[in-house]
Amino acid sequence: MSFTAVVRKDFTDVRRAKLLWFVGGIYTLFAVLFFYTGSTGENPEVLRQLWNMSGLAVLFIPLVALVAAYLSVAGERESGSIKFLLSIPNGRADVVFGKYVSRAGLVSGAILLAFGVAAALSVVWYPEVDFGTFARVTGLTLLFALAYVSVAVGISALTASRSRAMAGAIGYFFVFNVLWIQGSAFSVVGALRFVFEDTLGVSLAENTELFVQSLSPATAYLQSLRLAYPAGYRDLPPADPSTPFYLEPEFMLVILAAWVVVPLLVGYWRFERADLG
Repeated sequence: MSFTAVVRKDFTDVRRAKLLWFVGGIYTLFAVLFFYTGSTGENPEVLRQLWNMSGLAVLFIPLVALVAAYLSVAGERESGSIKFLLSIPNGRADVVFGKYVSRAGLVSGAILLAFGVAAALSVVWYPEVDFGTFARVTGLTLLFALAYVSVAVGISALTASRSRAMAGAIGYFFVFNVLWIQGSAFSVVGALRFVFEDTLGVSLAENTELFVQSLSPATAYLQSLRLAYPAGYRDLPPADPSTPFYLEPEFMLVILAAWVVVPLLVGYWRFERADLG
């Protein structure tokens, strides 16, 4: 019962966040823009606009999720209201997982709104709509969002102040959405090349580099989109029997699921042992 109370109260509080709705509203606005401009060409194609929404999701979904959840626990701790929240009585598990469910529900609602508007416009503006691809892209985007909400709540549960939670959220975004997914010398893969190839003289296999890059939720999401679109669309590679299982698009779902579960459990483990006095 206390878990439900935390979810209900937190959802009521966070839904008033203007910044969250502003960022989510921009994503919906871009969806309208994509589908409108795409419908005015000679060969209007829904899949092309879905592709654009998928690419934009890599930027907007982390912003929406982090804004929605990075203060979920840390904000309560800094203000002192966490003591009141834990005295109703609610356990610490109720707080962490209840916050996650409420923030995930709100972010999911914003994403469903954007894709729902896009689907409605597609029916009106396009001669043909592939609802199967539409549903798959929406589902993968929701999984990507759930992973980022988990990261944000986990960071919030690990920290005791707003400033540290903000620094953690910004740092995570910079590392996993900027440094991790590129292949330059100033990336994680570039750092591994420096350590193994330049320093130790050990050559890294291409599959190893690709797997390391896929550990980013953003890269895992982009790779998982091969499950949503027809084979060969927009240069998506067809299934290759020689591809290692850990580079298959199905395994990207495992990586995203791990990002949903692990940060939340780590945050709860740390929060359970934190001194709130």
